[in-house]
Amino acid sequence: MFRNGARRDHDTGPAPEALRLVKVTKSYGTADSAVTALDGVTLGLGRGTFTAVMGPSGSGKSTLLQCAAGLDRPDSGIVRVDGTELTGGSEAELTKFRRGRIGFVFQQYNLLETLTVVQNTVLPLKLAGRRVDRARVRETLAAVGLGDRLGHRPDQLSGGQRQRVAIARALVTEPRVIFADEPTGALDTRSAREVLALLRQAVRVHGRTVVMVTHDPVAASYADSVLFLADGRLAGRLDAPTADAVAERLAHLGDETTAGV
Repeated sequence: MFRNGARRDHDTGPAPEALRLVKVTKSYGTADSAVTALDGVTLGLGRGTFTAVMGPSGSGKSTLLQCAAGLDRPDSGIVRVDGTELTGGSEAELTKFRRGRIGFVFQQYNLLETLTVVQNTVLPLKLAGRRVDRARVRETLAAVGLGDRLGHRPDQLSGGQRQRVAIARALVTEPRVIFADEPTGALDTRSAREVLALLRQAVRVHGRTVVMVTHDPVAASYADSVLFLADGRLAGRLDAPTADAVAERLAHLGDETTAGV
């Protein structure tokens, strides 16, 4: 059972905050070899926002995403997604929650090569035992520009098209939060811009909340705000970012530190 009676078999509507982390700490290794990936991170993100997370290699970006999405457990602290605290649930409960409330988009797409575009898209619904609305699936794929690729398999698609399938797959379950880990890292410039526009559309049109880890200032400029990490701690925030402003802030990480956002 999730803590604070937060497990909800009947959806009571979206929580005011899409994501809340309170003093989240995560270390890897033991004793003298221990590495602190997250060091007391506290933050809150409102619903219907697009947030980029940036920082140098080893700053804790991917660990933050993994813990926030319930893919990894923090050593201490609280993680709430859509009002539900994840840090007290069993693995089975976490899996069920992720399938119903969370969408994922990864750099390497994570598509099954033997399945068609449609089959890959509906896979989360199948795994969750939910009814598949074929008309809505086709509508979602058309919205991401794949209306004429429904029967194609991943090896018949470009990298940008594969990532569009991943976005459609993330959207079809109607998640409250979409976590994207370097979603444009393997794409050319044009495909990257198309994918970023689709993620922004998921926020503006569909009311989803997107949290995106990226190393690219141009990608970050598509977000509403950017959170900067350094040495496992929050090291600043930039609202209404431009690529130049993001690059400038990255170059001066460590000049400012904040305990929470």
